[in-house]
Amino acid sequence: MSVPPFVDPESGALDLAQIRTEVFPLAGLVLLFGAAALLLFLIGLLLGGGALTGVFTVASQFVLAVGTGVLLLYVIARGIQLADE
Repeated sequence: MSVPPFVDPESGALDLAQIRTEVFPLAGLVLLFGAAALLLFLIGLLLGGGALTGVFTVASQFVLAVGTGVLLLYVIARGIQLADE
């Protein structure tokens, strides 16, 4: 019988070391795309108004959408890797 991911096979408790190992790349992706979107939004905010502010707002939303897609693809690919182990 296979052991589910993130569970210590001997004790049956959560494997906190493996959880920490998996959290850091996820947090890095969230921070990367969040910071990029925030930077674009702040640039648009500092420009003061007009059409260019709208362009930067839409660009920041696009970065968030792409980041969400990349994060979901990473989670799916990593889940498949963990299932094969």
